[in-house]
Amino acid sequence: MSTAVAGSRDDGDRAGAAVPPDPVGALAARWADAVAGTSYVPLRPDELEELLRGLLRRLLAAVDEPPVRRGDVGRQVGAALVDAHFTNPQSLSQTLCVLLDGEPGGGAAPLREGVLPDRRWHALVAAVAEGFSAALQERALREEEAILGAAAAAREQAREALHVSQQRFRAVFEGATIGIGIGDLEGRILEVNPALVRLLGHPVEDFRRRSVQEFMHPADVEHVWRLYGELIRGERDHFRLEKQFLKSDGESVWTDLTVSLLRDGDGRPRYQLALIHDVTALRHLRRRLEFEAQHDALTGLPNRRTFLAHLDAVFDQASPGARAGLCYLDLDGFKAVNDTLGHEVGDQLLVAVAQRLVSVVRDRGLSVARLGGDEFVVLVPGTSGSGQLVALAEEVLAAVAQPVELGGRRVEITASVGVVERSIADIDPAELLRAADMTLYWAKADGRSQWALFEPERDAREITRYRLSSALPAALAGEHLLVHYQPLRRLADGRLHGVEALVRWEHPRMGLLGPESFVGLAEESGMIVPLGRHVLRAACRQAFSWFGAGSSGPYVSVNLASRQLRDEHLVDDVRTALSDSGLHPQQLQLEITESAVLGTDPLTGHTLDALAGMGVRLAIDDFGTGYSNLAHLRRLPLDELKLDGSFLRGLRSDDAVDPVDVQLVGSIISLAHLLGLTVTAEGVETQAQVTILRELDCDAGQGTYLGRPAEPADLGRLLDPV
Repeated sequence: MSTAVAGSRDDGDRAGAAVPPDPVGALAARWADAVAGTSYVPLRPDELEELLRGLLRRLLAAVDEPPVRRGDVGRQVGAALVDAHFTNPQSLSQTLCVLLDGEPGGGAAPLREGVLPDRRWHALVAAVAEGFSAALQERALREEEAILGAAAAAREQAREALHVSQQRFRAVFEGATIGIGIGDLEGRILEVNPALVRLLGHPVEDFRRRSVQEFMHPADVEHVWRLYGELIRGERDHFRLEKQFLKSDGESVWTDLTVSLLRDGDGRPRYQLALIHDVTALRHLRRRLEFEAQHDALTGLPNRRTFLAHLDAVFDQASPGARAGLCYLDLDGFKAVNDTLGHEVGDQLLVAVAQRLVSVVRDRGLSVARLGGDEFVVLVPGTSGSGQLVALAEEVLAAVAQPVELGGRRVEITASVGVVERSIADIDPAELLRAADMTLYWAKADGRSQWALFEPERDAREITRYRLSSALPAALAGEHLLVHYQPLRRLADGRLHGVEALVRWEHPRMGLLGPESFVGLAEESGMIVPLGRHVLRAACRQAFSWFGAGSSGPYVSVNLASRQLRDEHLVDDVRTALSDSGLHPQQLQLEITESAVLGTDPLTGHTLDALAGMGVRLAIDDFGTGYSNLAHLRRLPLDELKLDGSFLRGLRSDDAVDPVDVQLVGSIISLAHLLGLTVTAEGVETQAQVTILRELDCDAGQGTYLGRPAEPADLGRLLDPV
């Protein structure tokens, strides 16, 4: 039977062939079934369905239009329904049910099955309701004008035409689709039309026994009474407003009410005329759209926009000395839940977490909002200290950590919470939210499944790091990164063994910054490769200006970060720096850390071999701070070992030399020499250290005692022996 019906709606189908699904036609059919009988429409069922199918196609075509054009189309469709004589509010109600997702008979409209985005469709349907209401109101106004015109004509025409005029007025009065009531100035109801009887449910006799005041709703504000008083006193000719009425069954109905004053031939007030149009369905739709605009569609919690408005209000209304706090929550490993169990389970988990958060904060009179993704926030106004927020955060973490049963699966999840509590006078809403976000990041970085409390000092350091990281590319492009040099001296005679290039940043506000302030940031941001290339080129040029080009004599030593060593262009960068500067490869030493070469991957091994093949010296920097595996270093093409300064701390004074440290340093030097490596001791600060290192046959030293880092202009001091 369903096949025959479907076939009758598609004359293009061949006999016996399967009819392809037609979601537009199916929805139009449901729409026609829903509105049939709600208004008197002079159309056959097939004509009605064809009309609605055409309107539906216009709506579908307008979804991707700009908002203004989309709204115009929706209002035109609403007006078209009224033009087709759909004038009963029930017609609009049924239309909204079908076009949204609650139509009688169940089953979401195909528009909700991934074909169209909800929000644009909701806006389009709202425009349909707006157009329907506007067209109906325009029709009502025309009827009102006709009624008033008929009343005026009946009063002004000659006696012989009075009967005809009264008949005309009666025809308009009885046939109007909006409710009409006539009363005297004392408020007694004299006449009502059939539409008003249907709207409020009272029989005509009941209306005539009651006064206008008895139909005032308990929720009516004083403004309504004031307008009504001005009207019956003749101080105004009409007023219009949205007002509630109680129907005979006690149900409330919202109406668009226009009350006009009728005067006699001498201009004296005589009667009041009320035109009442049912706008309940439109009001409910407006409320629904307002709710959706202010709440998260998945969890029903206030959304980010509503939360920010609430936060602003708390700050605007705060009394002197008031404080406020936030608990900013993010689920740990939520992406893994989506990736392994699917987004449907992920959505169910978010709903469950939202419900648990509400259960925690509800008794405190607080609300929780979903800011997006798996992030939630609780705003606590009027706080008394951070302890109150910490206690709340611990309750939140405990509630979230309880396993959730979803679709037969036991899902476990934890959360991290950033806690911030501040005086409102010391911070603005945006800064409070930023502080909470930063603190949440700390909680994640510190191990997750815990809370972290905002610390102004730590935040200041993080802001400084962020600002430095952001300014680093401009500093590199603007040549604000300088290279200083520290001498490496031969311990046997004090002559210059080499110089180490050390990068500095001449910051416009913070002054001269050492590498510890920004090299780590460069590694995190990926700027370390261009930064290292800049230092390499500058160091080669400076070394050539000092030492010329030769295969012996002092060299310049440049540090390489692990990421530079893994960069496939490093060998080409070194070759270019040497050729552009004229420096001999033996005059360049590249320092790498033990951790950078442990478990050397093929690319790194190939890079080291290529550099050694060019004649560039290779050194292990800060030896002893890593795994200190000399057997592993034996397999690498190294030239020098730089001993970390921590090994020299026990050798600082002649009176307190630690013999164990002396023996340990001596063993390292001997093993390095056995491997064919020269040794430079770092952190040399005293003559006692120099003396012991000479006795242990250490090749060179570097430290404040032998020369501090200096600008290139201090060439003379750098070359003078100790």
